[in-house]
Amino acid sequence: MRKYLKDLTNIPGISSREEKIRQYIKSKVANKTDEITEDIMGNLLCLIKGKDSSKKLMLDAHMDEVGFMITKINEDGTFGISPVGGVDPRVVKSQRLKIEEKISAVVNSTPIHLEKETDKVEQYESIKVYAGFSNKEEASKKVNLGDMVTFDTTYYEGNNYAVAKAFDDRVGCSIMMDIIDYFFENGEKPLYDTYFNFATQEETGLRGTGTAASKIQPNFAIVLEGTTAGDNPENPPDKWATHIGNGPVLTFMHSGLVLNKEIFEKIVDTAKKLEIKFQYKMRTAGGTDAARLAKTLYGIPSGVISVPCRYIHSPQSIINLQDYELTYQLVKQLVVNTPF
Repeated sequence: MRKYLKDLTNIPGISSREEKIRQYIKSKVANKTDEITEDIMGNLLCLIKGKDSSKKLMLDAHMDEVGFMITKINEDGTFGISPVGGVDPRVVKSQRLKIEEKISAVVNSTPIHLEKETDKVEQYESIKVYAGFSNKEEASKKVNLGDMVTFDTTYYEGNNYAVAKAFDDRVGCSIMMDIIDYFFENGEKPLYDTYFNFATQEETGLRGTGTAASKIQPNFAIVLEGTTAGDNPENPPDKWATHIGNGPVLTFMHSGLVLNKEIFEKIVDTAKKLEIKFQYKMRTAGGTDAARLAKTLYGIPSGVISVPCRYIHSPQSIINLQDYELTYQLVKQLVVNTPF
């Protein structure tokens, strides 16, 4: 378990630029599933046939991470960037970045003693990315408008925690790959025909999942996510959405959707039967691909299960490894023999 998580978080892949993630996943699962296809949106769909083929279950996790694109090449050889997905500009200052995976760069930061009051409200217009070029002509030979930019962060573990970029949602992709491995290594079948959808473009408007679901036409779905913790030490508990170390997060409502009651209760009951410690998501900001599924075809009922992540959408996000393992155990049980 968890043997793919490090690689998945280290590989770059913002929305609509998920090709290297897709290639990596495909290389690890291609001979372990009954069918594997890609669609026009770049979703990777993997089927494992079940004991009961009268129903279809879709597991969904998105491959894309938040990041940036080059939107300006300045006369002094620096670059302007715009966010792809929701990245607070305050977490970008002074950070190390990678441009198209090959060029290292650093974001500017105004020294405190020179900072004006207006500088304290960060805007992307004030951000400059420095990559060692002296002028625009030199920079333009190596970097193009529209180039992908990601945080330059390397996964590491310590004291039952892991730190990396892109836990949203490589943690969901990793769990799905672990479940595929489980069926392959144990010679078992899921209860229903189960489609593992590694989705694209979630961070920019839930784009990929609807296309995949239209093709699969599942009876129901479970969306796997890395979700906001908000349990920063400086925040009071009433501001927390979830708490790392308290187990998988079960969502009953989020932006744009109230989750299907029957599926939600089935997930809760399964967690209780397995005696898996879990928690409810207590703040309803943010959304998931489940909102897109509700508007696909005639509406696809779904549940959402997440691993809580502190400092999400930043260069240094933190998860508790036991949360990951418990989430895996819960989702595996739902796929193996929980009737919906």
